Amino acid sequence: MTELHDLTAIEMSELLRTRKVSAVELAEACLRRIDEVNGEVNAIVTLVADRALDRARQADADLARGHWRGPLHGLPVAHKDLADTAGVRTTYGSRAFADHVPTEDDPLVRRIREAGGIMIGKTNTPEFGTGSHTVNEVFGATRNPYDLSRSAGGSSGGAAAALATRMVPLADGSDMGGSLRNPASFCNVAGLRPTPGRVPSRSATAAWLTLPVSGPMARTVGDLALFMSAIAGFDPASPYSIREDGSAFAPPLESDVTGVRIAFSPDLGGLPVDPETARATAEAAAVLAGLGAKVEQVDLDLSDAEDAFRIYRAWYYALNFDGIPGVGPNVAWNIERGREVTGADLARAERLRTGLFHRMRAFFDDYDFLVAPVSQVPPFPVDDPYVTEVAGQPMPDYLAWMRSCYWISVLHAPALSVPCGFTSGGLPVGVQVVGRPWADAEVLRLGYAFERATEHWRRHPARS
Repeated sequence: MTELHDLTAIEMSELLRTRKVSAVELAEACLRRIDEVNGEVNAIVTLVADRALDRARQADADLARGHWRGPLHGLPVAHKDLADTAGVRTTYGSRAFADHVPTEDDPLVRRIREAGGIMIGKTNTPEFGTGSHTVNEVFGATRNPYDLSRSAGGSSGGAAAALATRMVPLADGSDMGGSLRNPASFCNVAGLRPTPGRVPSRSATAAWLTLPVSGPMARTVGDLALFMSAIAGFDPASPYSIREDGSAFAPPLESDVTGVRIAFSPDLGGLPVDPETARATAEAAAVLAGLGAKVEQVDLDLSDAEDAFRIYRAWYYALNFDGIPGVGPNVAWNIERGREVTGADLARAERLRTGLFHRMRAFFDDYDFLVAPVSQVPPFPVDDPYVTEVAGQPMPDYLAWMRSCYWISVLHAPALSVPCGFTSGGLPVGVQVVGRPWADAEVLRLGYAFERATEHWRRHPARS
């Protein structure tokens, strides 16, 4: 018999709606699961059990009165420790904020709550979300549920590990250079980097910067769609917020991809890729072809994204974090790079990104989707600060091994990470589905068709 914590969010929601289980029962099942496995993986770093149970009781009372709050009614949700949660510690993974308790919710947190979601805790992240390895000086490292000696990825590594171990059915993440997609790939779960503005966020310092986005993480693409139906929608506080509500994402998703035009890029124009990762992503392309899609391998050059991403990222770090005392080496390095950015640098970044946008606009006249690796490597040892070599090629710094993600970030396009297989050693590998800007729903539909054909997400980690 399937345990409650093993159910998908869609399954949980249906049982709640038909009164076959209660929100309290779901919360208790997740809390038991957290107690069983969190000590090993270190995914949830602040737990709010009593608060979650109180909210669950309220959700049951609402339902008894016939009041359904929204698509997430009664569902346990974990929030990344970058998102402010009123009255609940939010550290940003930084010693400087180890005891910080916000007085207001992040807009995403509020939107999830208003849709009926129940916060069960906060998930681990590197300091200020810096890097694709979840470790910090406040809580330590999050470990990969499929191999505790390996990284869970980052910066939404705590969210991915919590989902993989069935501690929660839904978790929010954020993504600048792969922080949502990389851990999804490493932990055999699904994550969507939405088109910027699809899930609005607020910033007091960089309101126009479109590289950082918030997005949904879940065990299945269907659950991502359910999550998006709650969190997508216009917010006037975001200057590029998309004027379309989340109802377009409401399940069920279609799954017929016959005739869909897919460009498969095994290396995004010459990036080194681990052989086992390359094998799994090539098999994913073959699966899509078997479903009736028209798959063509392409030689795609996205290298102009390199300077554009690094310049904007560095500028962002100086803008947001310069002057905070006691930051760790990764954040300090990024701040220093930001101090070096000149007006000429920003002009070059804008020219490169604009040219890339128009070239990709023409590319998507010929293809509906781009399919490529999420990460260039499988999960690496948890004690390594970052990947130093990929397929025999040395990496010059801690960012370089993430190019397959951060080059995509520059495209202003939705990008989905969906499980596509495992290495010979049993480590997860994800495939990246990229659509034209604003085609978030279409990306989810293709990912859903692939997910139904493969069902890799059903393979539980050893600590299940």
